[in-house]
Amino acid sequence: MRKFLTALIVLPLGLILVAFAVANRHFVTVSFDPFIADDPSLSITLPLFLLLILVAALGVVAGGSAVWFGQRRWRRAARRNDAEARAVRAELADLRAQATAAKAESQRLPVPSGMGLYGPVGRDKQRATL
Repeated sequence: MRKFLTALIVLPLGLILVAFAVANRHFVTVSFDPFIADDPSLSITLPLFLLLILVAALGVVAGGSAVWFGQRRWRRAARRNDAEARAVRAELADLRAQATAAKAESQRLPVPSGMGLYGPVGRDKQRATL
């Protein structure tokens, strides 16, 4: 389903981009010299469609970078909370292991004191050794 939706969006956009490139093939000169308009020393000549695609790509990169740097605080907080959660999980696992060991220890029968119900341990009513 995802591939179908991607194709449904990408194919028309690709066709529009190709049509735009064919319609705007003429060359334009972009000048980066604001002082000499007649013969600029810093200029570039390229097709109009390529210029517009490059400007759009540059805008996407600049916008993505701005958002990424703007979210730095939230990423740092997420890393800190993740480390804290790992430490707490490890501590909880240790406490559970200790509680399990203490519970098993408390369920053991007490050691006989040497005297059973009928006298010394290891003898029955008639004092026979078991």
